[in-house]
Amino acid sequence: MHTSLINKLLQSNTGLGSIALRIPVGIVLAAHGAQKLFGWFGGYGLEGTGQWMASIGLEPGYMMALLAGSAEFFGGLALILGLLTRPAAAVSAFTMLVAIFSVHISHGLFMSNNGYEFALTLFAATLALTIQGGGSFAIDNKLKNLLDKREAKQVHVAALKAA
Repeated sequence: MHTSLINKLLQSNTGLGSIALRIPVGIVLAAHGAQKLFGWFGGYGLEGTGQWMASIGLEPGYMMALLAGSAEFFGGLALILGLLTRPAAAVSAFTMLVAIFSVHISHGLFMSNNGYEFALTLFAATLALTIQGGGSFAIDNKLKNLLDKREAKQVHVAALKAA
């Protein structure tokens, strides 16, 4: 039963469509996460991001910065690799919803006014990846194949023991 759930989680045969989403979205998310976690690419790191998050009511700020930064950085890396694509994309989609409704919604749609268009775009892409999975060229498929072989071997051994 667990194997069936894991297979459904890993299964994806969407071809190149998923990789066309995974790679650029993963890069963008990982870069934004690196800004929050490490202060890379002009970011403020955990301390500065945490102070800012606390100032807008996301408390405790440091913890929220750690959660958001980790979701973006590690989720982005997972998307690039196609490793546990659906869970990584789902966590990233949720993170974008939090960003939309806690930071950007009051500024309207457009980025030029600090609006939610960028976060909405990332939300849509990560939601699509949550639904369709990592595609043909994802590590998820290699994991699924290994699990299928392991399960087939276990079934074969059980059949031999029963005979």
